[in-house]
Amino acid sequence: MTDPTPTPAFDAKTFLRTVPEEPGVYRMIGADDKVLYVGKAKNLKRRVSSYFQKTLSSPRVAMMVAQIRRVDITATRSEAEALILENNLIKSLAPRYNILFRDDKTYPYIELSADEFPRLAYHRGAFAKGARYFGPFPNAWAVRESIHLLQKTFQLRTCENTVFQNRSRPCLLQQIKRCTGPCVGLIDKDAYAADVRLAARFLDGQASEVIDDLSAKMQDAAERLAFEEAAACRDQVRVLQAVLHKQFADSRKDEDVDILAAIEEDGLTCVNIAMVRGGRHLGDRPQFPSGAAASGAEDSLLAFVEQHYGQHPVPTRILVNLSPEPLREALAEIVDQPPGVVAPRFAAEKAWMEMAEKNARLAIQARARDTGRIEQRLEALRDALDLEEAPQRIECFDISHTMGEATVASCVVCEAGAMKNSEYRRYNITGITPGDDFAAMRQALERRYGKVAAGEGVCPDLILIDGGKGQVSAAREILAEVGLESVRMVGVAKGEGRKAGLETLIFPDGREGLALGGESAALHLIVEIRDEAHRFAITGHRARRGKARIGSRLEDIPGVGPSRRRNLLAAFGGLDGVRNATVEDLCRVEGINRKLAEQIHGALR
Repeated sequence: MTDPTPTPAFDAKTFLRTVPEEPGVYRMIGADDKVLYVGKAKNLKRRVSSYFQKTLSSPRVAMMVAQIRRVDITATRSEAEALILENNLIKSLAPRYNILFRDDKTYPYIELSADEFPRLAYHRGAFAKGARYFGPFPNAWAVRESIHLLQKTFQLRTCENTVFQNRSRPCLLQQIKRCTGPCVGLIDKDAYAADVRLAARFLDGQASEVIDDLSAKMQDAAERLAFEEAAACRDQVRVLQAVLHKQFADSRKDEDVDILAAIEEDGLTCVNIAMVRGGRHLGDRPQFPSGAAASGAEDSLLAFVEQHYGQHPVPTRILVNLSPEPLREALAEIVDQPPGVVAPRFAAEKAWMEMAEKNARLAIQARARDTGRIEQRLEALRDALDLEEAPQRIECFDISHTMGEATVASCVVCEAGAMKNSEYRRYNITGITPGDDFAAMRQALERRYGKVAAGEGVCPDLILIDGGKGQVSAAREILAEVGLESVRMVGVAKGEGRKAGLETLIFPDGREGLALGGESAALHLIVEIRDEAHRFAITGHRARRGKARIGSRLEDIPGVGPSRRRNLLAAFGGLDGVRNATVEDLCRVEGINRKLAEQIHGALR
């Protein structure tokens, strides 16, 4: 029997003649049409050509190029379109040679809203049109510290719009001089806007200029004998000066700098990003690559730069602990005016880098300890349940309700020993006898694994059911109906007095239950997953129950229909606001006369 004809090598020279000099996305394809790598480029011809030079940037790239059998090109109208397409393709195809980091859209920002009296707020997620955003910050602590400082100095509002629009008297923040009280007219629009401009300039890193302006304003007020205004300016200057004295220990400049330290140790690579904004060191954040083949520190750092600065603002300077030249080239593909990318030179810069490298090494040590602990627990679970291999994907179900009301089922996912929040699911259970946990479990499993049987979703290696023989029996029936009876399943029955460590594992084949004991690493993992399923279920149940009760409580009052209920909830920001309102307050709501206001007031108390 002869061997099949080998796949011909890729003719890069011929192919490159056809590549346009336009923005777009390229896909490196290997044998069996497997996608090896997805990338974007400002100039497709120049970027793709760089992969077929005599000398390549790293052994990883050389290994990938040797496997290329063809390259697919998609031209786009702009770099922005290319970035979106690249992101979508990487997520859907999971190419072997793409180095992926945690989705850094989760970096927090400070938001100044687009309202008439802008609100100062902590923000994560998509940006709203018209609002201003400052960041990113490495962690929530840095954002909240900055908001606290801005409240203390510029006294901007932080309350939600529903609260702001319905205030009738100043809140506590106004009384302790953390807000100027625009909700009740204690400051006019122009004066508030001036405070907003000062806060925005401070967040933009112009702290020294803000202090100079406040000092000049203080002097002018003193000359006009407006001593209260001068004292307020003096207090603002003192706060800002104290902050500068406290936090500018490493920098005497109002500068924005990112410090990137890539460290490779013990088979792990970490890219640690530390952020300096307006001369203030705001902390750092370690990132670990995933989905990479033989990725080292240089490749990981380059991949991080492309992903991070493709979605977040670029500072004026970037300090790196490796060669800066490849990063300059990568940033030239992302932004029109690349920042300065340099190695640390001065004492303050070297101190920042030493701290970033130290924290990267500490993060690697912590990750290594966690990895070893996870592997130990998975192996213990394999031995305890007599499985052929350690389960890589575990799904756990729980049911939550109050006397049969608002029943919710949860499904949580543990993958490779770590909880995978993005794949959690909740199921609102309907059409069953209230309080029938067996029927609720059957419905949840049917909805989850009916899709798996139809080819949608991932089949787990192990299913955990929070419950005893009844729930396990119901689960077994559903799995048999959808053709997944071969998937291993175990029930987790609570022990005597519901004490931790006394749980018994229930098997669907009817054999005697297994008590692993409180010292078992396998039981620790099972209980951790079970408790997470319980938490997720009860959170969903409370939200569903609360929503149902809010609606029914108001609509049970004669004369309050859906329209008036919506008006009441909008006017007072929820049921608690309606409950605390006086009869006079209720009368001000559209459609509520005094007689009905008295009925509502009496019914809710």
